[in-house]
Amino acid sequence: MTTVPAIPARGIRMPRDQRRTQLLGAAREVFVAQGYHAAAMDDIADRAGVSKPVLYQHFPGKLELYIALLDASKNELLTTLHRAMASTDDNKQRVIATVNAYFEFVDNDSGGYRLLFESDLPNEPAVRERLDRLTELCAQEVSQIIADDTGLPPEESNLLAVGLVGIAQVTARYWLSSGGTIPRAAAAELVATLGWRGIRGFPKRDG
Repeated sequence: MTTVPAIPARGIRMPRDQRRTQLLGAAREVFVAQGYHAAAMDDIADRAGVSKPVLYQHFPGKLELYIALLDASKNELLTTLHRAMASTDDNKQRVIATVNAYFEFVDNDSGGYRLLFESDLPNEPAVRERLDRLTELCAQEVSQIIADDTGLPPEESNLLAVGLVGIAQVTARYWLSSGGTIPRAAAAELVATLGWRGIRGFPKRDG
């Protein structure tokens, strides 16, 4: 679970990296609560307990701050996904771990998933590029599993991988918004079983 650094008293100096982390945590709270368009740099500075000049020392504008936060959230999801994929060599369990990684990422008090999956700035080229790249990277993680089990060529395996990660993302968000009455692990395994049965439905091709 990602935690937001405690807000220091206004005027206290912090190491640059620590200050940047703290500013990103404050910005995440504001952007998640208000969206990009409604959020103001004043709100973020107030939440961080700093003056606007301090905020601008680290980020030249709201878009740059938002993009930095997107990158941080993207890396957080990819780290969670890498860890899931490395947790087992069994392909079925890796599919379950992959789906669970999305549920874990969504089920986070920071709400950072909203920036990646529910952004109100999707048509900004720098944002669109990052969101598309995230889908591509996540699919790459899964496509090799599909290729190994089905013998499908890379392009077809990657297409199915995009479908699987899309299902994982959408169902995880639905699970959270519907109150999460099914335990997270059980919900993730249910969705993963659907995906795995689909993958296993492709007959293994001979080399």
